[in-house]
Parts: sequence; structure tokens; C-alpha cells
Amino acid sequence: MKKTVHVMVGVIWGKSERAKSILLAKRPDHLHQGGLWEFPGGKLEQGEEPRDALSRELKEELDIELLAASPLMDVSHDYGDKAVFLDIWQVNDFKGQEQGLEGQELRWVPLVELDQYAFPAANVAIVERLQQLL
Repeated sequence: MKKTVHVMVGVIWGKSERAKSILLAKRPDHLHQGGLWEFPGGKLEQGEEPRDALSRELKEELDIELLAASPLMDVSHDYGDKAVFLDIWQVNDFKGQEQGLEGQELRWVPLVELDQYAFPAANVAIVERLQQLL
């Protein structure tokens, strides 16, 4: 039986002029699901609280400090070679200027354009949920 990876995911809302935009990151080509766009985040470490893990991941990946976040939804997905449990949070406020510290491309995408981006299969339910907000 394969192990399920618990992943913290941040749906990061833009501020002011980007208020209806969400920050996406492009997965590096050499990684699982490489070349696809995703919502930033990473693995929950053993003994870590979910919000703390999300805060740590956003600092490590984007150099931003999480100020306000709330749970949005959960998604379980089996890719065949890997199973994931996505613990998805809305990030409503953060401090700092986002940058791709791991070399990943970042892009602010208006909510109405999310369906124009290619995502890993596990992220499709997130896109569908967000587009219900339109």
C-alpha cells in the first residue's frame, strides 16, 4: 500500500489592484507533475500543525510571511505512482514581496482566467471551487 503525502496548499489572494487574482507557481520540469501550474505549498512534516506548516512552506518557497489564513477544502487524489491529501487554505493576508525562491515562475492570475492554466489533476477541484466564487 502506498503512503499518502499530506500537502499544505495556499490559495493566495492578491491585495488591492490584484484583489480578484490568485498567485500561481509553475512546477519545475524535473519534479512530479513538472511544467504544470499549482497553488504554492508543500509537505506537512511529522508533528507539525497544519497552519504552521503552511506558514513555513510559504516562507521557504515565496519569502512571504503568513498573516491570515482559513481552511478552504480538502482533496484526496491518487496519481497511480503517488497519492496526495491536499489540505487547502485561503491566504487572505501576508507580508513581504513574493518571489520564487526555488527558481519557480510565479504569476498573479485573475480568478476568471484560472481555467486557462494547466494544473495537476488533484488541483482541478480547487479551480472549480474557486470559479464558483465568480
